[in-house]
Amino acid sequence: MLQWVHIAYLTLSLLLLPNISYASGGEGETLLQDIGFSILAATVLAYLAHMIKQPMLLAYILAGVVIGPIGFGWVEDQKNIETIAEMGLILLLFMIGLELDLKKLRESGKSLIFTGILQFILCVAMGLGFFYLLGFTIGSNEAYEVLGVPIQGGEYDLLYLGICIGISSTTIVVKLLYEKFELDTLAGRITLGVLVFQDIWAIVVLGIQPNLANPQVLDILWSFVKGGLLVIFSLFISKYVLGIIFKQMAKLPELVLVASLGWCVFVCGLAGYLGLSLEMGALIAGAAISTFPYNLDVIAKIVSIRDFFITLFFVGLGMQIPAISENMGLVGLALIVSGFLIMTRFLSIFPILYFLKNGHRTSLLPAINLSQLSEFSLVIASLGVNAHHIHDDILTIITFTFVITSVVSTYMIKYNHSLQGFLSHLFTKIGFKDIENAPQDETVIKGKEVALLGFFRVASSLIKEIEDLDTEHAKEFKQKLVVVDFNPVVHQKLQSHGIKVVYGDIGHLETLNHAGIKEAKIVISSIPDTMLKGTDNLRIIQKIQRLCPHARIIVTAESASRALKMYNEGADFVVLPRILSAKQLLDVLTLVVHDEKKDWLQELRSNEITHLTSHEEIIS
Repeated sequence: MLQWVHIAYLTLSLLLLPNISYASGGEGETLLQDIGFSILAATVLAYLAHMIKQPMLLAYILAGVVIGPIGFGWVEDQKNIETIAEMGLILLLFMIGLELDLKKLRESGKSLIFTGILQFILCVAMGLGFFYLLGFTIGSNEAYEVLGVPIQGGEYDLLYLGICIGISSTTIVVKLLYEKFELDTLAGRITLGVLVFQDIWAIVVLGIQPNLANPQVLDILWSFVKGGLLVIFSLFISKYVLGIIFKQMAKLPELVLVASLGWCVFVCGLAGYLGLSLEMGALIAGAAISTFPYNLDVIAKIVSIRDFFITLFFVGLGMQIPAISENMGLVGLALIVSGFLIMTRFLSIFPILYFLKNGHRTSLLPAINLSQLSEFSLVIASLGVNAHHIHDDILTIITFTFVITSVVSTYMIKYNHSLQGFLSHLFTKIGFKDIENAPQDETVIKGKEVALLGFFRVASSLIKEIEDLDTEHAKEFKQKLVVVDFNPVVHQKLQSHGIKVVYGDIGHLETLNHAGIKEAKIVISSIPDTMLKGTDNLRIIQKIQRLCPHARIIVTAESASRALKMYNEGADFVVLPRILSAKQLLDVLTLVVHDEKKDWLQELRSNEITHLTSHEEIIS
């Protein structure tokens, strides 16, 4: 009942706010009001989508349709939204750069390189042949028909369509795979690598586009030189300047976040000054600091900021959708193009990966993930209209194709493993047998069975007790242990003790996922709630149950009532330090009371002094 009250309230707010605003004489096209309409509409429809278990992304697009020109018309000029949305894309690409592990991309080896280079070429080649057979033309500005649908001719219609279907959406793919924790799987890394190659191809197209009739090779080469110089400069500053700065401010995670965003803005500004895209600058900025131990913490904290802007991006996309009733013929063509685009992904990606012995899973998942049109394609087509290379009809087809494939691929990615299993069974029947010993997905950190969340005095003493075991058992424990903490001093000392440590905030689910603890058998939080910032042990239990439901959970409480709540929440064991201390104190007290000769207490005191004298911990 309460859910429907929420819906009624949000819906009334959505319907009444514009009327109240206009009645009061407010300017309906101000940036603040446009953002307000967009966020409110996205909230209402996302809430409904959540209730019926549909992807949020589709709700955001529908929100744009509702408030846009073909809906209620509350936001007719979406230039302000497009500006905010571009910021979302910049933050998204910055995060992609932060997550780029060049070592792992190299480990993907020839599979990634061959697929990244050939996928675009094969898709464009298939596209040119397909669109030519449909009746699209090149070199003529006269009107013509395609399957009975009249098209206002442009000189490069065939070429633009062939190029645009070869690129997939970085925004959609990364957002959905990120939410599913699949970016760091083998299939996810190949998917991300292909997207990077596609972005490079798109940059080449954008470099050629202004001089399409007479391409200037030197201009294109100069663009690549400027891009290379920006990469070299960013890596140099990152290695010799930023490393020192970040180390000094690492104890203040908020400052690390602000400094990272400042670095992103700085590199984007340099990219703009050199005539390169701001998005490319963001990608380079992220990649330049991706090796820092602080990148996971930055990623975890920037997610909410990014999601705000990305929401506006998809709402803005919904506003740009042309009226369907006025373009039924073009919608029909877009449906055909969408089906062909999805087919090209399987024809261009699966064979390459399969014949490189990657097996069905790794060969099919990237093809499934990349089955949509790119926002880059909208940019390329829009520039083509402005340059009079193509007519608005071609842009309309590309826009409808983007929307259709965005909707379809959202469900494809959501159920990609089920779809892959079905296709694998089908391909096996027609002769494409799965390959034995195919590469399997990997977590960020392999073989770590014990995850220690947060590192302070109790954890420090635990490490000391482990090191006091015999050499073989101590080594075995260390090999199975990973620590998550954002104290850089602890980070260095743990590494010197041969213990794997990940820099990050244990209060963020994304940090825990990137730390690889979803494979852990035991997860321990030894820090009490009074010392935790931004989270508590109850929330940690909930996050662990979501991330690795199979793991045993050990947490710390400061009272019996709090411990019982943790047990009810699902903790396997709760440590109460004060009770343990009281038991030890009672043992000492018993010795004092019953020690007539006063020798036992003296002996205990002497043993403790000897033990503590040689007891050197990471945190003293």
